[in-house]
Amino acid sequence: MVSIRKAGLPDIDELTELRVAFLNEDHGGLSAETERTLRAQLPGYYQRHLNQDLFVYLLIAEETVAACAFLLVDEKPMSPAFINGCTGTVLNVYTRVDMRHRGYGGRVMEELLKDAEKMEIAVIELKATKAGYPLYRKAGFADDQSAYHRMVWHNSKVR
Repeated sequence: MVSIRKAGLPDIDELTELRVAFLNEDHGGLSAETERTLRAQLPGYYQRHLNQDLFVYLLIAEETVAACAFLLVDEKPMSPAFINGCTGTVLNVYTRVDMRHRGYGGRVMEELLKDAEKMEIAVIELKATKAGYPLYRKAGFADDQSAYHRMVWHNSKVR
């Protein structure tokens, strides 16, 4: 049997493990120092944000958390692109390696998007890997056709 539920405070250790596993895979491995820092800081982050502006969807299969997806909700000044100012970012869509290719990612995204509609989130953004791209297209995401260039700034004083 498969079920999907929102994570709660009792799930913080599991969320930390899922985030570290995702980041290890996404970054081709993490240094021991980076992993220690993440494990030390993530529980406090979850304590402050879980079910406030961060919603985590857990898919349970075979009595274990098989997949997850994070939805970070933000309120911005209104614009034609997000008329009510409510936006979201999908992060950390992850299925445990031994449980992939069973449709779990699609199912957890479906639940996340149903809740996003109820929360009246005007637009949700994400960055897709090659492997995840078809899943997000099927869920209704489209390539961003913008005149803007996506850019980032990294603070060299924060590691």
